Order: sequence, then structure tokens, then C-alpha cells
Amino acid sequence: MTIFRVSSLRAFVTGATVTRAAPWSVPSVAPPSDIQIEFKIEPLPRPGESIEHKRARLLYQSRKRGILETDLLLSRFAKTYLDSFNAEQLEEYDRFLDEYDWDIYYWVTDNPQRTVPEKWQASEIFKLLKAQVQFQGKEILRMPDL
Repeated sequence: MTIFRVSSLRAFVTGATVTRAAPWSVPSVAPPSDIQIEFKIEPLPRPGESIEHKRARLLYQSRKRGILETDLLLSRFAKTYLDSFNAEQLEEYDRFLDEYDWDIYYWVTDNPQRTVPEKWQASEIFKLLKAQVQFQGKEILRMPDL
């Protein structure tokens, strides 16, 4: 029998619990390998956010993702298109940025490891991003100036 010490983290996470095996667990019994924990943090509601503030926030969120590859793709996209987007397009891009970084990267680079969900296959924002990535070809990318 394996003894687990459980620590729960529920701040900012809905419906998920983090569990960790204690160092004094009995090592002879391996935990099940079919357990998968997925975290999805719900976006903060932003009632009354102005268009200018939303553009600035989305530009920042496009630049500071945490994965350099996605940072490069999204920051160049945001620099090119955010100023011309209307409120509806900004809202769609905001929802798109809630996706996981590696998923976005694999989707726009046509990597077969991840399939594009139906909700983004017909998206105007996704099509623009994918077209920009394909157009860049072998160009050396760098972050756009602020």
C-alpha cells in the first residue's frame, strides 16, 4: 500500500487538486500511469475595459507568454494587426491567447502532434496568424520594438 501526503492548491484553479507523493511513501507500489491532471485557469473578467487598454494588454500578453517560440510568433502578429482590429476581433484574439503556448505553436506551424480544434479552424484571427507564419518562411525572427 502506498501512502500519499496530499497538498491541495485551489487558488486561481477551478476543479483541480495537486497531489504529491511524500518522501516517506512505500516505493514498492507504482502509482497508476493513466492519471492525467490538466489545469485550466479561467480568464479574469474585465468589465468596462477600454479598447485602448485591451490592445495594450493583448500586446503585452502576446510578448510575455513564457515560451520564446510562441512569444516571437504572437508578438510579431500583435505588432502587425492589433491596431487595425475592431472590438469583436480583439475579443476573439483575447480568447485565443487563453490557449496553451505549445498548442498555439504546433497549430500555426502545422505540426501533426496537435490538431487544431474546430473552434479555431474557421477563425479569422487564426487564419491571419497562420498566413503570417507561413509567409515568414526562413526569415530570422526577432521581437518587434516596443
